[in-house]
Amino acid sequence: MIETAPVGFSHFYNNQRVLVTGATGFIGTPLCSRLLENGAEVYALSRSIQALNSKELHWIQADLADISSVRQIFDQVRPDIIFHFSGLATAATDLELVTPTFQSLLASTVYLLVSAANFGCKRFVLPGSLTEPALGHFNPGSPYSAAKWASSVYGRMFYQLYNTPVVNVRLFMTYGPGQSLGKLIPYTTLSAFRGESPKLSRGEWQADWIYVDDVVAGFMAAGSTPGIDGLTIDLGSGELTTVAAIVQNIIDLTGRKVKPIFGALPDRPFEQICVADIKQAHAALGWQPTVSLTEGLERTISWLRERAKEVAV
Repeated sequence: MIETAPVGFSHFYNNQRVLVTGATGFIGTPLCSRLLENGAEVYALSRSIQALNSKELHWIQADLADISSVRQIFDQVRPDIIFHFSGLATAATDLELVTPTFQSLLASTVYLLVSAANFGCKRFVLPGSLTEPALGHFNPGSPYSAAKWASSVYGRMFYQLYNTPVVNVRLFMTYGPGQSLGKLIPYTTLSAFRGESPKLSRGEWQADWIYVDDVVAGFMAAGSTPGIDGLTIDLGSGELTTVAAIVQNIIDLTGRKVKPIFGALPDRPFEQICVADIKQAHAALGWQPTVSLTEGLERTISWLRERAKEVAV
Protein backbone atom coordinates (compact mmCIF):
# COMPACT_ATOMS: atom_id res chain seq x y z
CA MET A 1 0.00 0.00 0.00
CA ILE A 2 1.26 3.49 -0.89
CA GLU A 3 0.79 6.26 1.62
CA THR A 4 -0.70 9.33 0.02
CA ALA A 5 0.78 12.80 0.30
CA PRO A 6 -1.42 15.43 1.93
CA VAL A 7 -4.04 16.78 -0.46
CA GLY A 8 -5.00 20.35 0.37
CA PHE A 9 -8.76 20.58 -0.06
CA SER A 10 -9.89 20.45 3.59
CA HIS A 11 -10.85 24.14 3.64
CA PHE A 12 -10.94 24.95 -0.07
CA TYR A 13 -14.50 23.75 -0.68
CA ASN A 14 -16.06 25.58 2.24
CA ASN A 15 -19.00 27.63 0.84
CA GLN A 16 -17.97 26.93 -2.76
CA ARG A 17 -20.86 26.42 -5.20
CA VAL A 18 -20.17 23.07 -6.82
CA LEU A 19 -22.15 21.57 -9.72
CA VAL A 20 -21.95 17.78 -10.02
CA THR A 21 -23.57 16.23 -13.08
CA GLY A 22 -24.35 12.52 -12.94
CA ALA A 23 -24.72 12.95 -9.20
CA THR A 24 -26.55 9.64 -8.73
CA GLY A 25 -23.80 7.64 -10.44
CA PHE A 26 -21.06 5.36 -9.18
CA ILE A 27 -18.54 8.18 -8.68
CA GLY A 28 -20.89 11.15 -8.50
CA THR A 29 -22.67 9.85 -5.38
CA PRO A 30 -19.61 9.46 -3.11
CA LEU A 31 -18.08 12.64 -4.53
CA CYS A 32 -21.16 14.62 -3.48
CA SER A 33 -20.82 13.18 0.02
CA ARG A 34 -17.16 14.19 0.25
CA LEU A 35 -17.94 17.68 -1.02
CA LEU A 36 -20.65 18.11 1.62
CA GLU A 37 -18.25 16.89 4.32
CA ASN A 38 -15.85 19.62 3.22
CA GLY A 39 -18.43 22.40 3.44
CA ALA A 40 -19.36 22.79 -0.23
CA GLU A 41 -22.76 23.98 -1.43
CA VAL A 42 -23.52 21.09 -3.79
CA TYR A 43 -25.88 21.31 -6.74
CA ALA A 44 -26.51 17.72 -7.82
CA LEU A 45 -27.82 17.21 -11.34
CA SER A 46 -29.78 14.17 -12.48
CA ARG A 47 -32.03 13.34 -15.42
CA SER A 48 -34.53 11.72 -13.04
CA ILE A 49 -36.55 13.32 -10.27
CA GLN A 50 -34.70 13.32 -6.94
CA ALA A 51 -35.28 14.82 -3.50
CA LEU A 52 -35.64 18.42 -4.60
CA ASN A 53 -34.70 21.09 -2.06
CA SER A 54 -32.91 18.58 0.12
CA LYS A 55 -31.34 20.06 3.23
CA GLU A 56 -27.98 18.65 2.10
CA LEU A 57 -28.03 18.54 -1.69
CA HIS A 58 -29.68 20.99 -4.05
CA TRP A 59 -31.14 18.66 -6.68
CA ILE A 60 -31.60 19.80 -10.25
CA GLN A 61 -33.44 17.75 -12.85
CA ALA A 62 -32.35 18.58 -16.39
CA ASP A 63 -31.31 17.20 -19.77
CA LEU A 64 -27.79 18.40 -20.59
CA ALA A 65 -28.29 17.59 -24.26
CA ASP A 66 -30.50 20.71 -24.36
CA ILE A 67 -28.31 23.82 -24.49
CA SER A 68 -31.08 26.09 -23.20
CA SER A 69 -31.36 23.90 -20.07
CA VAL A 70 -27.61 24.15 -19.54
CA ARG A 71 -27.72 27.94 -19.81
CA GLN A 72 -30.55 28.07 -17.27
CA ILE A 73 -28.55 25.91 -14.86
CA PHE A 74 -25.55 28.23 -15.05
CA ASP A 75 -27.74 31.30 -14.70
CA GLN A 76 -29.37 29.77 -11.61
CA VAL A 77 -26.36 28.16 -9.91
CA ARG A 78 -23.37 30.23 -11.03
CA PRO A 79 -21.08 27.35 -10.05
CA ASP A 80 -17.54 27.96 -8.86
CA ILE A 81 -16.50 24.38 -9.66
CA ILE A 82 -17.95 21.83 -12.06
CA PHE A 83 -17.55 18.05 -12.06
CA HIS A 84 -19.09 16.56 -15.20
CA PHE A 85 -19.90 12.84 -14.76
CA SER A 86 -23.23 12.47 -16.53
CA GLY A 87 -23.64 10.46 -19.72
CA LEU A 88 -24.30 6.99 -21.02
CA ALA A 89 -21.49 4.78 -19.75
CA THR A 90 -21.14 1.57 -21.73
CA ALA A 91 -18.32 0.17 -23.82
CA ALA A 92 -20.73 -1.87 -25.98
CA THR A 93 -20.31 -1.45 -29.74
CA ASP A 94 -23.98 -1.49 -30.86
CA LEU A 95 -24.84 0.93 -33.66
CA GLU A 96 -27.89 2.20 -31.79
CA LEU A 97 -25.57 3.58 -29.07
CA VAL A 98 -23.91 6.09 -31.40
CA THR A 99 -26.59 8.78 -31.15
CA PRO A 100 -27.31 8.56 -27.40
CA THR A 101 -23.60 8.54 -26.51
CA PHE A 102 -23.01 11.53 -28.76
CA GLN A 103 -25.85 13.45 -27.13
CA SER A 104 -25.29 12.46 -23.51
CA LEU A 105 -21.48 12.58 -23.54
CA LEU A 106 -20.18 14.89 -26.26
CA ALA A 107 -23.04 17.36 -26.81
CA SER A 108 -23.55 17.80 -23.06
CA THR A 109 -19.83 18.43 -22.56
CA VAL A 110 -19.70 21.05 -25.30
CA TYR A 111 -22.78 22.84 -23.96
CA LEU A 112 -21.34 22.89 -20.44
CA LEU A 113 -17.99 24.16 -21.71
CA VAL A 114 -19.66 26.95 -23.69
CA SER A 115 -21.63 28.01 -20.63
CA ALA A 116 -18.54 27.84 -18.41
CA ALA A 117 -16.66 30.02 -20.90
CA ASN A 118 -19.51 32.55 -21.00
CA PHE A 119 -20.43 32.63 -17.30
CA GLY A 120 -16.98 31.90 -15.86
CA CYS A 121 -15.90 29.39 -13.19
CA LYS A 122 -12.86 28.58 -11.08
CA ARG A 123 -12.41 25.00 -12.28
CA PHE A 124 -14.06 22.61 -14.73
CA VAL A 125 -13.07 19.01 -13.98
CA LEU A 126 -13.70 16.85 -17.04
CA PRO A 127 -13.42 13.07 -16.52
CA GLY A 128 -11.85 11.11 -19.35
CA SER A 129 -11.45 7.38 -19.83
CA LEU A 130 -8.76 4.79 -20.42
CA THR A 131 -10.87 3.71 -23.41
CA GLU A 132 -9.90 6.93 -25.19
CA PRO A 133 -7.34 6.26 -27.93
CA ALA A 134 -3.84 7.60 -27.53
CA LEU A 135 -3.05 10.75 -29.47
CA GLY A 136 -2.08 9.85 -33.02
CA HIS A 137 -3.72 6.41 -32.78
CA PHE A 138 -7.39 7.11 -33.29
CA ASN A 139 -8.98 3.66 -33.06
CA PRO A 140 -11.84 4.01 -30.57
CA GLY A 141 -13.35 0.66 -29.74
CA SER A 142 -16.88 1.89 -29.02
CA PRO A 143 -19.19 4.89 -29.43
CA TYR A 144 -18.49 5.65 -25.77
CA SER A 145 -14.73 5.70 -26.40
CA ALA A 146 -15.11 8.03 -29.37
CA ALA A 147 -17.41 10.41 -27.48
CA LYS A 148 -15.12 10.54 -24.43
CA TRP A 149 -12.08 11.15 -26.63
CA ALA A 150 -13.83 14.00 -28.45
CA SER A 151 -15.01 15.48 -25.12
CA SER A 152 -11.43 15.55 -23.85
CA VAL A 153 -10.26 17.21 -27.05
CA TYR A 154 -12.93 19.90 -26.64
CA GLY A 155 -11.84 20.42 -23.04
CA ARG A 156 -8.24 21.01 -24.13
CA MET A 157 -9.41 23.33 -26.90
CA PHE A 158 -11.50 25.44 -24.51
CA TYR A 159 -8.50 25.85 -22.26
CA GLN A 160 -6.20 26.83 -25.13
CA LEU A 161 -8.57 29.16 -26.97
CA TYR A 162 -10.87 30.60 -24.31
CA ASN A 163 -8.85 30.20 -21.09
CA THR A 164 -11.58 28.03 -19.60
CA PRO A 165 -10.01 26.45 -16.47
CA VAL A 166 -10.44 22.85 -17.59
CA VAL A 167 -8.60 19.93 -16.01
CA ASN A 168 -8.93 16.61 -17.81
CA VAL A 169 -8.86 13.62 -15.46
CA ARG A 170 -8.28 10.30 -17.19
CA LEU A 171 -9.99 7.53 -15.24
CA PHE A 172 -8.79 3.96 -15.26
CA MET A 173 -10.75 0.82 -14.29
CA THR A 174 -12.61 2.09 -11.25
CA TYR A 175 -14.36 -0.46 -9.02
CA GLY A 176 -15.84 -0.67 -5.56
CA PRO A 177 -19.13 -0.51 -3.62
CA GLY A 178 -22.01 0.96 -5.59
CA GLN A 179 -20.83 -0.11 -9.03
CA SER A 180 -23.40 -1.38 -11.53
CA LEU A 181 -24.04 -5.07 -10.87
CA GLY A 182 -23.43 -5.95 -14.51
CA LYS A 183 -19.79 -4.89 -14.34
CA LEU A 184 -17.06 -7.52 -14.10
CA ILE A 185 -16.28 -7.45 -10.38
CA PRO A 186 -19.88 -7.33 -9.05
CA TYR A 187 -21.02 -9.87 -11.66
CA THR A 188 -18.24 -12.32 -10.82
CA THR A 189 -18.76 -11.86 -7.07
CA LEU A 190 -22.51 -12.42 -7.20
CA SER A 191 -22.07 -15.43 -9.49
CA ALA A 192 -19.66 -16.94 -6.96
CA PHE A 193 -22.10 -16.29 -4.11
CA ARG A 194 -24.75 -18.20 -6.09
CA GLY A 195 -22.35 -21.05 -6.82
CA GLU A 196 -22.54 -20.29 -10.55
CA SER A 197 -19.68 -20.15 -13.03
CA PRO A 198 -19.34 -16.62 -14.42
CA LYS A 199 -19.32 -16.47 -18.22
CA LEU A 200 -16.53 -14.21 -19.40
CA SER A 201 -14.29 -13.23 -22.30
CA ARG A 202 -10.90 -14.91 -22.62
CA GLY A 203 -9.64 -12.94 -19.63
CA GLU A 204 -6.33 -11.99 -21.22
CA TRP A 205 -6.91 -8.25 -21.30
CA GLN A 206 -4.85 -6.27 -18.80
CA ALA A 207 -6.13 -3.17 -17.07
CA ASP A 208 -5.15 -0.68 -14.39
CA TRP A 209 -7.67 -1.16 -11.52
CA ILE A 210 -8.32 1.63 -9.03
CA TYR A 211 -10.61 1.67 -5.99
CA VAL A 212 -13.44 4.21 -5.98
CA ASP A 213 -12.42 5.94 -2.72
CA ASP A 214 -9.00 6.74 -4.20
CA VAL A 215 -10.69 8.08 -7.33
CA VAL A 216 -12.95 10.37 -5.30
CA ALA A 217 -9.92 11.70 -3.41
CA GLY A 218 -8.24 12.35 -6.75
CA PHE A 219 -11.22 14.31 -8.04
CA MET A 220 -11.38 16.35 -4.84
CA ALA A 221 -7.74 17.27 -5.41
CA ALA A 222 -8.33 18.01 -9.11
CA GLY A 223 -11.07 20.46 -8.20
CA SER A 224 -9.02 22.35 -5.65
CA THR A 225 -5.33 22.26 -6.58
CA PRO A 226 -4.08 25.56 -8.06
CA GLY A 227 -1.97 25.84 -11.18
CA ILE A 228 -3.13 22.69 -12.99
CA ASP A 229 -5.49 24.18 -15.59
CA GLY A 230 -4.99 22.59 -18.99
CA LEU A 231 -3.40 19.40 -17.65
CA THR A 232 -4.52 15.83 -18.32
CA ILE A 233 -4.05 13.79 -15.14
CA ASP A 234 -4.32 10.01 -14.74
CA LEU A 235 -6.12 8.38 -11.82
CA GLY A 236 -5.06 4.76 -11.61
CA SER A 237 -2.93 2.35 -9.62
CA GLY A 238 0.07 2.35 -11.95
CA GLU A 239 -0.10 -1.44 -12.26
CA LEU A 240 -1.63 -3.84 -14.80
CA THR A 241 -3.64 -6.93 -13.86
CA THR A 242 -5.39 -9.33 -16.23
CA VAL A 243 -9.12 -9.95 -16.10
CA ALA A 244 -8.40 -13.61 -15.41
CA ALA A 245 -6.29 -12.72 -12.36
CA ILE A 246 -9.00 -10.39 -11.04
CA VAL A 247 -11.64 -13.10 -11.46
CA GLN A 248 -9.57 -15.75 -9.73
CA ASN A 249 -8.77 -13.37 -6.89
CA ILE A 250 -12.49 -12.70 -6.39
CA ILE A 251 -13.35 -16.39 -6.35
CA ASP A 252 -10.59 -17.10 -3.84
CA LEU A 253 -11.76 -14.25 -1.58
CA THR A 254 -15.38 -15.42 -1.66
CA GLY A 255 -14.30 -18.92 -0.66
CA ARG A 256 -16.65 -20.47 -3.23
CA LYS A 257 -15.62 -23.36 -5.48
CA VAL A 258 -16.74 -22.18 -8.88
CA LYS A 259 -14.86 -22.35 -12.16
CA PRO A 260 -15.07 -19.31 -14.45
CA ILE A 261 -15.90 -20.00 -18.10
CA PHE A 262 -13.35 -18.00 -20.07
CA GLY A 263 -14.06 -17.49 -23.76
CA ALA A 264 -17.83 -17.72 -23.36
CA LEU A 265 -18.11 -14.06 -24.45
CA PRO A 266 -16.25 -12.31 -27.28
CA ASP A 267 -13.42 -9.93 -26.53
CA ARG A 268 -14.14 -6.28 -27.27
CA PRO A 269 -12.48 -4.93 -30.42
CA PHE A 270 -9.57 -2.46 -30.21
CA GLU A 271 -9.28 -2.90 -26.43
CA GLN A 272 -6.27 -0.86 -25.35
CA ILE A 273 -3.76 -1.82 -22.69
CA CYS A 274 -2.54 1.24 -20.83
CA VAL A 275 -1.33 2.07 -17.36
CA ALA A 276 -1.79 5.28 -15.36
CA ASP A 277 1.08 7.72 -14.89
CA ILE A 278 0.74 8.07 -11.12
CA LYS A 279 4.04 9.91 -10.79
CA GLN A 280 2.56 12.76 -12.81
CA ALA A 281 -0.63 12.62 -10.73
CA HIS A 282 1.40 12.89 -7.54
CA ALA A 283 3.47 15.76 -8.89
CA ALA A 284 0.36 17.67 -10.01
CA LEU A 285 -2.05 16.87 -7.17
CA GLY A 286 -0.07 15.45 -4.27
CA TRP A 287 -2.21 12.33 -4.80
CA GLN A 288 -1.38 8.63 -4.82
CA PRO A 289 -3.61 5.55 -4.45
CA THR A 290 -3.85 4.19 -0.92
CA VAL A 291 -6.02 1.07 -1.35
CA SER A 292 -4.33 -2.06 -2.69
CA LEU A 293 -6.13 -4.29 -5.16
CA THR A 294 -6.62 -7.06 -2.61
CA GLU A 295 -7.96 -4.66 0.02
CA GLY A 296 -10.26 -3.02 -2.52
CA LEU A 297 -11.65 -6.37 -3.63
CA GLU A 298 -12.17 -7.42 -0.01
CA ARG A 299 -14.11 -4.22 0.71
CA THR A 300 -16.20 -4.63 -2.43
CA ILE A 301 -16.97 -8.29 -1.75
CA SER A 302 -17.91 -7.47 1.85
CA TRP A 303 -20.26 -4.72 0.65
CA LEU A 304 -21.91 -7.06 -1.85
CA ARG A 305 -22.22 -9.84 0.75
CA GLU A 306 -24.04 -7.50 3.14
CA ARG A 307 -26.50 -6.64 0.39
CA ALA A 308 -26.84 -10.14 -1.03
CA LYS A 309 -30.54 -10.40 -0.21
CA GLU A 310 -31.25 -7.03 -1.79
CA VAL A 311 -29.73 -8.14 -5.09
CA ALA A 312 -31.53 -11.52 -5.01
CA VAL A 313 -28.48 -13.71 -4.52
